[in-house]
Amino acid sequence: MTEANANNAIDLRATMVPNPGEHTRVKLALDIAVEQVLTEPGCLRYEIIKDSEEEIVLAERWASQEDLDRHARGPALQDLRESLSALLAEPLKVEQV
Repeated sequence: MTEANANNAIDLRATMVPNPGEHTRVKLALDIAVEQVLTEPGCLRYEIIKDSEEEIVLAERWASQEDLDRHARGPALQDLRESLSALLAEPLKVEQV
């Protein structure tokens, strides 16, 4: 990736707070998603950077807004959101960093 392209990259952090007793199921759903998402066009990073019973944080890096938009509409993210819907104590929080 050129320096110009690196400057256009989009970095995100997704924070998940599992319901009590649901950490293992949340982590399993994330592990499946990570494997799938890393193959998506423009995905430069998609990895768990914090893993505790209270909170799981995922770091994402996308080459462009177009790649991120494609990911947002894609089946891997839709499947993950469905898997997590009953497992989280609060809504999934995604922020650009």
